[in-house]
Amino acid sequence: MMCELYGVSASGFYAWLARPTSRRAAEDEQLVERIRTTHTQSRETYGSPRVQLALVQRGLRVSRRRVERLMRETGLRARVARLYRSNPRLHQFYGQHPNRLWKKRAKQINQVWVGDVTYLPIAGRWRFLAVVMDQYSRRVLGWSLGPVRNTQLTRAAFDGAVRRRAPRPALIFHSDRGTEYAGTMFRNRLRSLGVRQSMTRGGSPGENAHMESFFHSLKADVVHGVAFTNDTQLRRCLSTYVQYYNRKRMHSSLGYRSPVEYERGVA
Repeated sequence: MMCELYGVSASGFYAWLARPTSRRAAEDEQLVERIRTTHTQSRETYGSPRVQLALVQRGLRVSRRRVERLMRETGLRARVARLYRSNPRLHQFYGQHPNRLWKKRAKQINQVWVGDVTYLPIAGRWRFLAVVMDQYSRRVLGWSLGPVRNTQLTRAAFDGAVRRRAPRPALIFHSDRGTEYAGTMFRNRLRSLGVRQSMTRGGSPGENAHMESFFHSLKADVVHGVAFTNDTQLRRCLSTYVQYYNRKRMHSSLGYRSPVEYERGVA
């Protein structure tokens, strides 16, 4: 009945069954396993370009087209969530704070740090995550999680970055114009270290795009679809992800290197 359905002879069907697997097909089967392993290790966030580069870095010669074909045939794809950011608070803008990134971009580490705050759900409530990042390498230097969005939260993240980097005076710290960055306690902390404060101009959200990109990656990679029940669970997830983001996750803007590799100049 099967042969009649597809219009082939019985002898041809059985000959096809007895035919040995081609060398190319056998190689594809082995390659699929390598691809699947790499895809899993990336937390299912790598598409074919990054998977192919990861395989090449491990000494496997394979083209991007072949990886793309095999991922398509096996249903492997990058897990990307469609995220819609709704701001739960109103920003209070202070026009007196200058924007020092108007024409400046970091050319080495500890020239420009950027910071921002996002919110994460936990058991029907919100937790606020403040992060500080080196603009040059996109390396996360400090983060703090808490139930209130205030200067204590942002200062804790900033102080974590200071402990890891001990920056010299003249470092630029850039953020939006929220009260958690414009508050006296935070500004005094920057001033005590000789850090120059910079704030985004009104109507120019793209100036802190590195932080927006990190928050999008965080939410798409590990937060979206996960129901956290307590702070400890969320903190462990964040700690693990930051380590992965800094040391393993390839960034197209860094030549498909991780922030740590980029800082070390690894080709």
